Formats: sequence, structure tokens, C-alpha cells
Amino acid sequence: MGTSEFSWKLADHPKLPKGKTVAVVVLDGWGEANPDKYNCIHVAETPTMDSLKKGAPERWRLLKAHGTAVGLPTDDDMGNSEVGHNALGAGRIYAQGAKLVDLALASGKIYEGEGFKYIQECFDQGTLHLIGLLSDGGVHSRLDQLQLLLKGASEHGAKRIRVHILTDGRDVLDGTSVGFVETLENDLSKLWEEGIDAQIASGGGRMYVTMDRYENDWEVVKRGWDAQVLGEAPYKFRSALEAVKKLREDPKANDQYLPPFVIVDESGKAVGPIVDGDAVMTFNFRADRMVMIAKALEYENFDKFDRVQFPKIHYAGMLQYDGELKLPSHYLVSPPEIERTSGEYLVHNGIRTFACSETVKFGHVTFFWNGNRSGYFDPNMEEYVEIPSDTGISFNVQPKMKALEIAEKATDAILSHKFHQVRVNLPNGDMVGHTGDIEATIVGCKAADEAVKMILDAVEQVGGIYVVTADHGNAEDMVKRNKSGQPQLNKNGNIQILTSHTLQPVPIAIGGPGLAPGVRFRQDLPTAGLANVAATVMNLHGFEAPSEYESTLVEVVDS
Repeated sequence: MGTSEFSWKLADHPKLPKGKTVAVVVLDGWGEANPDKYNCIHVAETPTMDSLKKGAPERWRLLKAHGTAVGLPTDDDMGNSEVGHNALGAGRIYAQGAKLVDLALASGKIYEGEGFKYIQECFDQGTLHLIGLLSDGGVHSRLDQLQLLLKGASEHGAKRIRVHILTDGRDVLDGTSVGFVETLENDLSKLWEEGIDAQIASGGGRMYVTMDRYENDWEVVKRGWDAQVLGEAPYKFRSALEAVKKLREDPKANDQYLPPFVIVDESGKAVGPIVDGDAVMTFNFRADRMVMIAKALEYENFDKFDRVQFPKIHYAGMLQYDGELKLPSHYLVSPPEIERTSGEYLVHNGIRTFACSETVKFGHVTFFWNGNRSGYFDPNMEEYVEIPSDTGISFNVQPKMKALEIAEKATDAILSHKFHQVRVNLPNGDMVGHTGDIEATIVGCKAADEAVKMILDAVEQVGGIYVVTADHGNAEDMVKRNKSGQPQLNKNGNIQILTSHTLQPVPIAIGGPGLAPGVRFRQDLPTAGLANVAATVMNLHGFEAPSEYESTLVEVVDS
């Protein structure tokens, strides 16, 4: 359809009235799993969420939130907040991150694009630096993609390569860093045999070095910068394998938080600082934890920390990490073009929208929901409120996070009668779940449940409708399991804590005094996923969804 024929006008729903306030609540990291002591949602007091499940079975169901349901390559890929919110807001399934990169690597198109050609200009005289998460977790990056890139770059003229690694322990088990480093060093030594000067130059744990997000703590990025660009770090080693083994000897050591280190030659000189004339590639495909380092590498005017030196480099990201900021300006793989999201449709159809979360998930309920697009569609119709997240502490220290403050803002927005849609993200299940602290995660889940209750009470007061759902699993299973589903033990006989997302489905519940009496979930969509939510929400606003959207979850039966 040409743009000239395209109309934003949505047809009225034949059976559902317009004008009701609809509250859309996304519980981050809130999946559905068997009840046991490692299911923090089950252990926590969550009377509100429990009542939604038990109260009206025809208005509660599960949705797929991982793998192909959210555009990831396989159903072994756990969902994440970015692809989850893309699907929730877009109403369609788009090839995402890893999948886009896989396609570009398999076809060789990655080496034909403008982004690769831009960094290739430095191969003759300079060094190619690759910075990213060394992991096969598949959430931010994948080891096999790095391996293909190293091979492809060397075949396309890179003569000197330096890899700056960030160890994981969050999306994969703690301690796996050692094996990943062995694999990478083995690959690099094969490149040496082919006459390519390739080695690891620096490293550190992902949560302590480089991979901060949402400008939470620029010190994290600075530690990485000092090691990667200045060649300075508190620890110096002759090899990365020695580095991770030695640093992991500390009884408190954890892959996520390994201190920054640099690799030095026999004279004690760093083997690979980034200098004028070099090419730099950040190889993570997920955006959120690459935006800050991208700003430091790209922006001439930069005041977040003293860079000391700002080398003249050619920098490209694996993907463009922020479409609105056009950051980075060069990238290897183009992002999914997500247009005509539900948020944009609804604003065009007179739906006034309020969106709110705290810093760590504010981007999800706005940028990712709106198809990887910053800012308002129409500032006269929308208001987005960001509540600052706690900084300088890990989230298990204050596991209630800002759940109640988010709920207060949502309640005010609902009771103001100014908005038709009030959309929030409650981050506790995910952010506290990632710390691996079971007791704290239970506290966080209880706080999220209390926040849901506040919002539903406000919906009740205005005669509105609620949609309560989640973006992926996390807090519902905090232990690594063996093939038979039993908790896995380490060599000391202790359970292995799971800090990552899961493959579990997530709940969705609808209700409220404004919901027409005959509305219930359809029975003919057993494999529905997050992308079916957008059409559902449009229906609850009194509109038919566009024909290209995944089907609505609801039907209206005449009582």
C-alpha cells in the first residue's frame, strides 16, 4: 500500500464501547512456573495477582514471551525486555537482534554494508578493536557471532585485531568466563598462525566495566574506557586466561563484577589501547547496554567523565543502538523497521496516553514500546514520566525499587481523567531477580503486587479497564535445573542460582468495571504471544486493530 493511500483511522469495534480508561501494567520478569521455593512469585505474598488468576478464569491466560514469538531465532532463546516491549507495542513479530545479525552473517551481507566498509578503511594502517560481552547467553551477544566476525574481518583485510572482553555470569552461569576465554584465545592463536596479529587486550565484568545502561553510573563506562582506550587498569596480566583465573580466586569474585584488567607485553606495556587511526566495533546486538559506550566513542562533545584522550577512530556498532539519537551513526546490521505501532495508531485516533516507569525500565515502556523510537508521537496527546532509579547500590539492597512511586503516578494519571491509556512497567521481578538474591526478589515481587493493587483500585474508581501482563520470565525460577527439572548442584553441593531470564510463559489478565460483560479470552489461540496484546488493547479502547496485526486475544459473547 502506498503511503498516499494509508490512513491512520481505525474502525470502531462493533461491540466494545469507546472512551474507557485502560490501564496497561507490564510486570517485568514475571513468568509462570511450577510452585516451589525457588519460584519467588509463588513464595511472595501476591494477593492481587493471585486473585486475577483465580477470580475470573475466562479473563486470565498465559502468553509466549520467548523465542520465535518475539522474533528471536529459536525457541531456545529466552525473551528479554526489549524484544518483549517491541512485540507488546507493535502488535507484530519482527526479526530481532541476534536473528538479524545471523541473517547478515550467513548471507555475507554484513561485509557489503556501509558500516563494515567504514571500519575497513582503517585495516591497512590501524588495528581493529572488538568490544563486547563474551558469552553464549544470546541476550546481548553470542560467542559464535564473534567467532564469525573475527574470521570475516581477517578475510576482509584486518591484519591486527584486539578484543576487549566483558565477562558475563548473568545470562549464563557464573564461572563460565574461563571456558569462553579459552575458546577465544584458541581462535586468536589460529589467526596468529595465518599471520594476523590477534589477541585479547583488556577485560572486566559486565556490571562493573562498560555495560551500564540508562546513564545509571558513568563510572562503569569510565573503567572500561581507561582499560580499552588508555590501556590503564588496576590489574595487569600477560594473558586473559591468567587474568580471569587469578581474579576469580577472590572468594567474593563473580564474572559479572570482575575488576578491569589490561593485557601487557614482557615490558609491562598494554598490548592494545585504542589509538588514532584504529577501527572499533561493539559486537553486542542488544542496544541498552551499548548506548553509553557508543556515546563515549562517538561524541566529540562529551562531559560525562574525563576521557583524557579522544582518539580519531572509525567506530561502528553491530546495530544502531538508538534510532532517535542515530547512535552510532555507522552500524553493521540495519534494525527492524517497526512502523505503525499501536501507540502511534491510538494517538492518531484521539487516545491520550500516559506512560511511566523508573529509569531502568522507562525506555521499555516508551522507546521500545513505540518501535525503537524516542520521543512523543504527539506531545499534546502524550505524557511520559521517568522516576529516577536508585544508583550506587545493587537492586537487592532496595528491592521494592520505585514500584509504589510508579503506581502513585499511574493512580494520579487515572484519577485525573486526562488520559485514555495509562501504561506502566514495574521492574522488580526482573531487576532484583538478576541479582540472584532470592529473599530480596520475594520482597520485590510483593512490592510489585502492591503496586498493581493501587493501580487496579484507581481503575475501579473511574469505571475503567485493566490489562495486566509481563514481558518475559525471571523471578518465577531462580535456580538452574537439570534435564529432569530438579535443582542443579555445584561441586560443593550447593544449588546453582539462576540470574537470567527464563523460557516460561507470562500471564495476562483483563478486567475492571468498564469491561463489557461478555468479553473473555478466545479459546482458539493456544500459542498466542506478546504480539497479540496490541490488538487486544486497541479493542478495549473501542477500536478494531489493523488487519496486519496479530489477532486479538478477546471475543465478545452475547450473555
